[in-house]
Amino acid sequence: MRENLKRWLYQAMGFQNELAKTPRIEPISKATKPNKTEPNAGEPKDSKSDLSLCADVKYMSWLKEHPSALSSFQEMISAAKGKRIVVFLDYDGTLSPIVNDPDSAFMSDLMRSAVREVARLYPTAIISGRSRQKVYGFVKLDEVFYAGSHGMDIMGPAIQASSYDGKYQSKALDKKGNELTVFQPAQDFLPSIEKMLNELEETTSEINGALVEDNRFCISVHYRHVLQEDFGLLEKKVQAVVAKYPCFHLTRGKKVIEIRPSIKWNKGDALVYLLETLGFANSSDVLPIYIGDDRTDEDAFKVLKCRGQGYPIIVSSNPRDTLASYSLRDPSEVLSFLIRLARRGDLSSV
Repeated sequence: MRENLKRWLYQAMGFQNELAKTPRIEPISKATKPNKTEPNAGEPKDSKSDLSLCADVKYMSWLKEHPSALSSFQEMISAAKGKRIVVFLDYDGTLSPIVNDPDSAFMSDLMRSAVREVARLYPTAIISGRSRQKVYGFVKLDEVFYAGSHGMDIMGPAIQASSYDGKYQSKALDKKGNELTVFQPAQDFLPSIEKMLNELEETTSEINGALVEDNRFCISVHYRHVLQEDFGLLEKKVQAVVAKYPCFHLTRGKKVIEIRPSIKWNKGDALVYLLETLGFANSSDVLPIYIGDDRTDEDAFKVLKCRGQGYPIIVSSNPRDTLASYSLRDPSEVLSFLIRLARRGDLSSV
């Protein structure tokens, strides 16, 4: 019965043929470090099967509200006729699997090729919580625009946005000599960020497994390798440091605590900024596609919902609250979606 249900699930989602052509990337849900002392280790196999079956049923129910972007692809394409597509992508958990070591979150060559082909056809930007330089180091493509630090460090089109403070916009050249504009609305916070970074590295150094990551305009404290009994202490230490900097606040991610400047700026604002600099500020014929797996991507989903334009797509193998209209299970499905998108060519002619 379980095998029949699984087979039906895949058929209903309509992506088995596409995935057969695509190397499988480790699902997000399996990217955590194995725990030899799992509390359910002694559980009977039948019990685990029942739990898994129940999870499948819940996922199928969730899919009714957030259908697969793969099985819905043709429907989405039909609605895109005559529209100018713009593609926005998160990085970790979207273009690469979630991994134990943040410095090892490499994207596959096949994923890189798919992103390159999409960017050749449509304006494409990667919006990540990582520093812009770090994301570029992973992606290594000059064909796309980059927004790091949750959108607080954007290298975008050469056109400066008149509705944004020119103080935070400057000109730059990419490696090919093309002129671009760098927009950094959190510039004024850099001195405090540098001080806080040093304090956090010092105060967390005694906690085994804690990793402090400098993401330029925000700081990430990773605790994937921290023992559960040490997490409370780590959290208190981080909170104590941040309490000394009233212009900053904490947010949560997947096994990470993030410290960000308290300005009204997030991934949704970065999306709006990029649309404006691309010439689509008040365009009715633009169709943005945003694919992301993190709760910070919900800000971008919200923008698309409010605009009544585009497709917010959540990457998740588990049911969760989201503003996304469509879903993809994991990076391997993101790859399949991008390959299909690239193969469609100019969708305005469909």
